[in-house]
Amino acid sequence: MELSLNTITTIGNILLTGLTAGLCFTWTNAVTLGIGRLDDLGYLLSFQEMNRAIINPLFLIVFFGPLFGHMANIYLNGNQPNTIFWMFLAAGILYIAGVVVITIMGNIPLNEMLEKADLQTFTPEKLRALRNNFENKWNRLHLIRTISSTLSFLLLILALLQNQINSNIN
Repeated sequence: MELSLNTITTIGNILLTGLTAGLCFTWTNAVTLGIGRLDDLGYLLSFQEMNRAIINPLFLIVFFGPLFGHMANIYLNGNQPNTIFWMFLAAGILYIAGVVVITIMGNIPLNEMLEKADLQTFTPEKLRALRNNFENKWNRLHLIRTISSTLSFLLLILALLQNQINSNIN
């Protein structure tokens, strides 16, 4: 069985999008819930450290790789039947708008605001105010990323399956 460039690109994009969806799901269902139980200082310090640790080459490949993978999928599938093309297009829009744009326009500014805070010098009232200004906004934006990346992942799988079904029919 010979794999086309289109199939290889789609499989790679499924892998990277799935890893991102899994990362988002884990943060939504475990990480933010767990650190949400900490006191204000513990919560804010933990978030600062996780934000520092996550920015690494592997994360950047997994998180931003699908941006290019989706663009490639849309381009390579421009001549596919409408259903397949629209699934790739929808997957790309969901990922780009719901993950990349939300991250750049929403989560990163919140992370930068938190990074600038010298938490050890804050009063309990100032810690509470910072957490109140950060936590709910960040979690709400992250939920959008979780849903968007998961739906994008699902659409990529469905598009690949539909493409394979169509190939077997022809």
